[in-house]
Amino acid sequence: MIIDCHGHYTTAPKALDHYRARQTARLLEPGAPPLAPDFHIGDDEIRDSLERNQLRLQRERGVDMTILSPKASAMAHHVGNPTTSLHWAHACNDLIHRVATLYPLQFTAVCQLPQSPGHGLDASIAELERCVNDLGFIGCNLNPDPSDGHWNGPPLTDRYWYPLYEKMVELDVPAMIHVSCSCNPNFHHTGAHYLNADTAAFMQLLLSDVFVDFPTLRLIIPHGGGAVPYHWGRYRGLAQQMGRPPLSQLMRNVYFDTCVYHQPGIDLLLRVVSPENILFASEAFGAVQGVDPETGFNFDDTRRYIDAATGLSDTARGQIYAGNALRVYPRLRAWAARFASAAH
Repeated sequence: MIIDCHGHYTTAPKALDHYRARQTARLLEPGAPPLAPDFHIGDDEIRDSLERNQLRLQRERGVDMTILSPKASAMAHHVGNPTTSLHWAHACNDLIHRVATLYPLQFTAVCQLPQSPGHGLDASIAELERCVNDLGFIGCNLNPDPSDGHWNGPPLTDRYWYPLYEKMVELDVPAMIHVSCSCNPNFHHTGAHYLNADTAAFMQLLLSDVFVDFPTLRLIIPHGGGAVPYHWGRYRGLAQQMGRPPLSQLMRNVYFDTCVYHQPGIDLLLRVVSPENILFASEAFGAVQGVDPETGFNFDDTRRYIDAATGLSDTARGQIYAGNALRVYPRLRAWAARFASAAH
């Protein structure tokens, strides 16, 4: 069984983008009411968008299921106001739900939250409840920087976030810490902003007691943990220097994925971080597309890197490919039961 924990619906039918364009254009019309989702996408359009893209890659690469969420770079929480974000989250999440309904063995759903800079999290909590309780989602994506590149909000460890954490614990769902686009021209969104956020989030967590307050809270830091594995000694030393608990204690609640697009990077990740804390992921049709001229294979074909890793036991490889995802996302059990039933 191979579960890809990090997928985005980057190939959604264009009607979604057209709605977003109309929605944001409406913001420029003084006194105009917000534009709620008003588009239609047929089931065949969804099938066509996936069969030629994500599903084709899953089959070619032997991946059984992808945990799918809306396109991260399009969340754009800085745009408009809380109503804008709520309408956009509803549109994106409802489409993800339809994907998971059409392909219940190949996809499970994770939601986008209607975050809005400078505002509270009541709408995000309500949307998380709707998606989990009503639509069967298994987790959420959490943007640590709703300003999208300016970092002028509270850190993840601030009590501002606690009501959302309380709801995540109550629902027993994790969050992937995932930023969106970058409005700051100093930071390219996938090449800098994403990796900066991964690294910054880890340091915020290192400095806090958030997991003392929420001992069962689970957070996934994507893209291999950003710069963290490469500078593991720095973070171990800082924790010691600042009188913080050792990293092994922090890693009871924090997980990294394998969206690292070369073999040496994966090898480093596997040497530094325990296999129990690594979830298989590719983010296919995401940040990096194209063939690596040094290998002849796609950069995001991450299964090849795990298969080729030396010194990794079959047990550890099984944990990375599926076991850890089933543990970190307990609501995957329903999918696993369907998968097992279909296999027999």
